[in-house]
Amino acid sequence: MADQDGRGAEMESEEPVLCENLSEGDAASCDQASKKTDGENSASQDSAVSNGADGADDEGKEMVDLKIIWNKNKYDLRIPLDGTGANLKERIHSLTGLPPAMQKVMYKGLLPEDKTLREIKVTNGAKIMVVGSTINDVLAVNTPKEVIQQEVKAEENKKEPLCRQKQHRKVLDKGKPEDVMASIKGTKERLPTVPLSGMYNKSGGKVRLTFKLEQDQLWIGTKERTEKIPMGSIKNVVTEPIEGHEDYHMMAFQLGPTEASQYWVYWVPAQFVDAIKDTVLGKWQYF
Repeated sequence: MADQDGRGAEMESEEPVLCENLSEGDAASCDQASKKTDGENSASQDSAVSNGADGADDEGKEMVDLKIIWNKNKYDLRIPLDGTGANLKERIHSLTGLPPAMQKVMYKGLLPEDKTLREIKVTNGAKIMVVGSTINDVLAVNTPKEVIQQEVKAEENKKEPLCRQKQHRKVLDKGKPEDVMASIKGTKERLPTVPLSGMYNKSGGKVRLTFKLEQDQLWIGTKERTEKIPMGSIKNVVTEPIEGHEDYHMMAFQLGPTEASQYWVYWVPAQFVDAIKDTVLGKWQYF
């Protein structure tokens, strides 16, 4: 019995075998097994790191938890509340592999890069929508867009103001709709959370604009129907203040290669014009 206890104690105190103490063949096998174990331990440690987190850089900072939605995939992201929109794009890059210049990031409209998440009033658990494609896809789509925009701008410079042209006067002469949304001249605001309504289309009928950021679509609704238009298919957005009512604009969405495809909307509140153009066309195309 004593012998057995002695052998047990001897086995428990036995030290691990070192690879260098083995024969040449056994040492090679031992070394490979050791490397494999180290690799598995390293992978296990890496998998425990939070998605998109920078670790020590975030210590002591007030954090906010976000849901990033891109290409039908959802990612959890914890980021400092005082980080900027540009910082958020970098974190999204680490999560998705989508370069910041290729990202169109949406939170109540196009997310500004130079403001902090606190300034934008991003809340805990907020959903951040990301739209983006590969560089080859973007170049294929946006190169013709840029050409079309240059051609349209050149044509506009040759013409009289749009609001004086006969085709637009017949709508504008009806006057400002009674139920149009209030306007604020000289300011820029993010897109409202409700549809823009109370405006006229080219036929003089009422029209509303709904920006479906998660689907990357613009919905143009009338009494008869609602057109669901992918924002990527819109070639250009033309706007001009309405003479005598500069706090409102007339706006056209060019849906095809020529001006004949423009869909006109009248009495768009001026404070939303830049947000609409940035959301539909996206600053991300000018990288």
